[in-house]
Amino acid sequence: MGKIIFYEDRNFQGRSFDCNFECPDLSSYFQRCNSIRVENGNWILYEQSNYRGYQYYLSRGEYPNFQQWMGFNDSIKSCHLSPQHHGSFRLKIYEKDNFQGEILEFAEDCPNVYERFRHHDIHSCHIFHGYWMFYEEPNYRGHQYYLRPGDYRRYTDWGAVNSKIGSFRRLYDF
Repeated sequence: MGKIIFYEDRNFQGRSFDCNFECPDLSSYFQRCNSIRVENGNWILYEQSNYRGYQYYLSRGEYPNFQQWMGFNDSIKSCHLSPQHHGSFRLKIYEKDNFQGEILEFAEDCPNVYERFRHHDIHSCHIFHGYWMFYEEPNYRGHQYYLRPGDYRRYTDWGAVNSKIGSFRRLYDF
């Protein structure tokens, strides 16, 4: 079971809310979120209600301000636990929409897509095994996109506004 504590102010101050369940709308529990403590589990947080907007992956630890989790603002409106995965990981990325163009397969983290894939954009992908986080910039920086096993025919299917992916990593129970 997971547990996460949201605080309205920085450094774990102000109004707080303890959460140990999936929540599509946190707006009735707090107005803003400036610090977080993750006591158990790995959590996916969303800037907007109903699991939309910017996404953030947080594992066990303390985050005294929203910049610590690479937040772009103090808005967290929905959350869920990332499923635990202890098996294999495998994905294929594609140069074009609908699984067309050059293909590259991965089973490991990729800190710099540009060094491994000669294209600077990923337009579609298959997630065969495991849960993955895509990042807009190399070295796991920038906007984050949480991907579950399945087919993503276009980058908009994983919530991105453009096809720029600079890195990605496997999400497993740390």
